[in-house]
Amino acid sequence: MTSNVGPTVRRRRLGQELRRLRQEKGMTAEEVAEELMVSQSKISRLENGRRSISQRDVRDLCRTYKVEDKALVDSLMQMAKESRQQGWWNAFGDVPYSVYIGFETDAASLRVYEPQVLPGLLQTPEYAEAVISGALPEAPQDQIAQRVQVRLRRQERITDPLSPLRLWAVVDEAAMRRVVGNSKIMSDQLDYLVRMSHEPHVTVQALPFDMGSHPGMSGQFTILEFSDESDTSVVYLEGVTSDLYLEKLSDVQSYSMMYEHLRAQALNADQSRQFITEVAQEHARRHEEGAAGEADAAD
Repeated sequence: MTSNVGPTVRRRRLGQELRRLRQEKGMTAEEVAEELMVSQSKISRLENGRRSISQRDVRDLCRTYKVEDKALVDSLMQMAKESRQQGWWNAFGDVPYSVYIGFETDAASLRVYEPQVLPGLLQTPEYAEAVISGALPEAPQDQIAQRVQVRLRRQERITDPLSPLRLWAVVDEAAMRRVVGNSKIMSDQLDYLVRMSHEPHVTVQALPFDMGSHPGMSGQFTILEFSDESDTSVVYLEGVTSDLYLEKLSDVQSYSMMYEHLRAQALNADQSRQFITEVAQEHARRHEEGAAGEADAAD
């Protein structure tokens, strides 16, 4: 129970253990909440790992469940203490998707489908800034700069020489053709995407328009998998004001099946590099034509 993981996954493991103890006791979350004189939602949040768990919470729950194994109680108390430690992202202030970053930081592999933008872990700084500026048109510049820095810090998992994150990304053609920032930014971004796709732990597949309808038309999703078998996979769905994390086995299996269909319909790795390179060249030509037009106008 005390492996080297971050606070987000540690809270999740602790919550799962507390849920197991409650179920073994044959109590409902409502009954526990009533006995401890707290809200039922608090018990649910503690068990799903979405809220920090204090040592006092663990002590009270263990008393309620009449846990007599002192070693187990001590271990849970230690997990609660360690789960309240701050992750690296806390140094950047209030990060709205900190729960996801915590999962991503401890994940062994990610399977990503992106229909509108290129994967955040494979973005250049210029593209990232243009994406974030467009998504948050009323945000002050310092907030945009902060989010860019967080995104670049997340990318260190890809280049980690000791334990690089395994990334598999299926990217819709729309994300490659949408001009984010300008054509030069897009050309450089797509060239970078091709370079990164040559890394042994990174796979990028393009999903062209002419492939027609496909299972991912409902939107973006990410499947996070962990090296410890006790940490079940998580499906992440990004929202505007809140995000959704699916952990039920049936949900994970459904999205995994969707992803297999997406991979089957997408171009293979070599074909994808060629396709992305061609789109990058189109953006580069537009940039050159625009620069030439501006020069002629200046003359």
